[in-house]
Amino acid sequence: MKSPSVLDTVDQRTKLVGENRLELLLFQLGVRQNFAINVFKIQEVLKLPNLTQMPQRHPCVVGVSYIRDHTVPVINLAQAIGFPPLKATPESTIIVTEYNRTVQAFLVESVDRIVNMTWEQILPPPRGAGKSHFVTAITHYEKRIVEIIDVERVLADIRPYNTDIKDKSLVDDVKNHAEGMEVLLVDDSPVALAQARGTLEGVGLKVVTANNGLNGYNLLKEWADSGIDVTKKLLMVVTDAEMPSMDGYRLTTEIRNDPRLKDLFVVLHTSLSGNFNKAMTKKVGCNEFLSKFQPDELAAVVKARIQEISGEG
Repeated sequence: MKSPSVLDTVDQRTKLVGENRLELLLFQLGVRQNFAINVFKIQEVLKLPNLTQMPQRHPCVVGVSYIRDHTVPVINLAQAIGFPPLKATPESTIIVTEYNRTVQAFLVESVDRIVNMTWEQILPPPRGAGKSHFVTAITHYEKRIVEIIDVERVLADIRPYNTDIKDKSLVDDVKNHAEGMEVLLVDDSPVALAQARGTLEGVGLKVVTANNGLNGYNLLKEWADSGIDVTKKLLMVVTDAEMPSMDGYRLTTEIRNDPRLKDLFVVLHTSLSGNFNKAMTKKVGCNEFLSKFQPDELAAVVKARIQEISGEG
């Protein structure tokens, strides 16, 4: 398969934004199942460069490689999600990805192809489906079930996220003004949901959650239909980008198109990184973009929003 060099262009990536579409890279891990991750997260697909072993490394990290002037950890993805580990050889394939401002590579058996799909075709995993706690969604392609990996969960197991807000004065500043304020938090990843919820509740906010964009939008409409002024009820909406049924870009588009919701303050909170995010958030009308697992930055956006509505900003 040709390495997906098209991933390097902003224009290519932003074409799908707000259209509730995505591109998936399909790959194999040496077992019967088929797997995928979002193309947005991928930098390139390579044959495994030379590996350097690191002392006291996590068991799922097979070593580090020097790729484009960066030292990149290589994770045995099959082993990380509970399957027999793949053997790392010079002929092995790695998928180089960027999540939450970090670059890492995943060792896989082989890559198949890139497919274009709609988020309506992406479904939550069935409950109790074996290793489903590492699967954020499923879909079907050419009569095959494809499991979409919850990479945030994989990385959290290998390198736990620090969810504490380091700036304690920031916590106090927000707590002094946040009493009674509510936030709608929308995310399909249990790991990301727990982290963001902990940060928001830690500064005194009441958090209402939804596990995908469609459920979040239906909740907003339900409030509006019942006569609630949603723009006064909510301090902000914090939404992931990638979610089954409806992604965060489409959710934002729907919010902006509804006269009752259009003035909501929307924060796109995603593991997607890179300059192209500015173009994407501008296209759909998000107020802010934040990388996930940056609790101080999330708290700072909350503080700025509170100051804005109170006239102190």
